[in-house]
Amino acid sequence: MIPFTLAEVAQTVGGTLHDAPDPENITVSGPAFRDSRQVVPGGLFVAIVGERADGHEFAARTVADGAAAVLAARPVGVPAVVVDDVVAALGRLARASVARLAAGEPGGAGLTVTALTGSSGKTSTKDLIAQLLQRLGPTVFTPGSLNNEIGLPLTALEADKETRNLVLEMGARGKGHIAYLTGIVPPRIGLVLNIGSAHVGEFGSREAIAEAKGEIVECLPEDGVAVLNADDAMIRPMAERTRARVLWFGEAESADIRATDVRADQVGRPSFTLTTPTGSAPVTLRLYGEHHVSNALAAAAVAHECGMPAADIATALGEAGALSRWRMEVSERPDGVTVVNDAYNANPESMRAALRALAAIAGRGPDRRRSWAVLGEMAELGESSLTEHDAIGRLAVRLDVTRLVAVGGNEAAWLELGARNEGSWGEESVHVSDADAAIALLREQVEPGDVVLVKASRSKGLERVAEALLADGAAGAAPAGAGK
Repeated sequence: MIPFTLAEVAQTVGGTLHDAPDPENITVSGPAFRDSRQVVPGGLFVAIVGERADGHEFAARTVADGAAAVLAARPVGVPAVVVDDVVAALGRLARASVARLAAGEPGGAGLTVTALTGSSGKTSTKDLIAQLLQRLGPTVFTPGSLNNEIGLPLTALEADKETRNLVLEMGARGKGHIAYLTGIVPPRIGLVLNIGSAHVGEFGSREAIAEAKGEIVECLPEDGVAVLNADDAMIRPMAERTRARVLWFGEAESADIRATDVRADQVGRPSFTLTTPTGSAPVTLRLYGEHHVSNALAAAAVAHECGMPAADIATALGEAGALSRWRMEVSERPDGVTVVNDAYNANPESMRAALRALAAIAGRGPDRRRSWAVLGEMAELGESSLTEHDAIGRLAVRLDVTRLVAVGGNEAAWLELGARNEGSWGEESVHVSDADAAIALLREQVEPGDVVLVKASRSKGLERVAEALLADGAAGAAPAGAGK
């Protein structure tokens, strides 16, 4: 964060100073933060009223622990800038800081802002972009998936004069959300990864999702770049919604950044030949699942635009790993059970990709391992929910998954019923009520060498299933099914 005096903070956000008799001599030198348990020395504590706690109640303690001041909605007894809307003020401060950095703050490295959105794969792709751009200079990027009106400006305020690249994930739950976020931090590079069914229950249709996601390219300047997926028919019209230059990525022959000869190894890690306008190079990813090819191409397109040669991009992609939790985390227990924890989120597109990855890891032929799909409900699908859950159950059968465990309520029951109707399954599929029931079943029946995928929408808490299986392995507890 660029240092601001407290007087400058108040002027920038349109706030009123309280309990700060000499605001010109109070310097906010650290980034903003909202968790009072993680005080940043010299930072600005952002007091937000949340569902479970009111940040104002902890404001005085943060200053005592080293924070410079507080951004608040009411006086808190320590140096503070008081505003009507704390979240909106946080956004104004982030915009001012980034604007100065992008303009070349004296002594600074100059800042390039990249923003990305999409229906699925945003966080994995953002992590890939960050790992590539870190090779070009100091890079700040969204931690996890903190991609809303609070997380985005907090991330932006971590950039300082040394930062060369700022990579921001942008989420949306309705029209205008991304336009608001790009108003806080206007990007020069805007990426749209894909248009799927995530949150279709809130948007109403995929067309409405495309309309909202496309706001990211509408904000780009004439000297900016829109990085668009040439393989997604819902994205192609976005080229007409921007004045920026368009850089296409995908497997389509027309793509500027292209993958050919796509294949996967025996455990589902993809390889391909990367082709860019400046050359080609072979890529082998450490990530699991062929869906990561598109994510890697998107990251490669951003890196290419930032000046990285094709050979360097390929090397960096091959060395990049998963940075965010519960996204195709593959772990192996001492007894050979492989646990694939992809329980952070789920929608029809990511669920299909995860099932295909499970099938690839399990393998084919006489050496094929037993595979388990432990699947929870997909949230916010609206009227299409039952149809989509039914389709996922059917796909599990078509991919020859050995056992399906559907976890949850009505939608999970439809998922399991879809499997039965597709394959006339008997004991191959089961519907259980919650994570605890799934854990008990798996402890009884999983055998050494099995592969277990755990996936659901975040609200379902199925990461506990994966964690329990791994904890059992670490403790040396053999599953009850061993040796049967």
